Amino acid sequence: MDLLVSWLVLSLGLWLTALVVPGFEVKGVKGALVVGAVFGLLHFFVGWLLFVVIGLGTLFLGFIFAFVTWWLVSAILLKVTDAFTESLRIDSFKTALLASFVLSILSVVREYVMR
Repeated sequence: MDLLVSWLVLSLGLWLTALVVPGFEVKGVKGALVVGAVFGLLHFFVGWLLFVVIGLGTLFLGFIFAFVTWWLVSAILLKVTDAFTESLRIDSFKTALLASFVLSILSVVREYVMR
């Protein structure tokens, strides 16, 4: 049940991000669900690996500034999701960084509301 709720909340966050960020487009509700599933799976299976690679590649500065590293990892995974699915269109990496930032803010708001 928690997995289903997480997927729906992520899909809602992606849809809201598409409303706020120019150049970040999700095609409808079904598209948001597909993008949420693909992005969530990528984040779960590849996110930690990318985080470690960036952390080691920056001589452990990436671990010290974990928020920035996760922000970068999310932006990279958004671009990969864009390549894997037709339900998402991101104009540039700069747009992906902005969308990743908005998703982070929405995640913080969600955590605050859920407490």
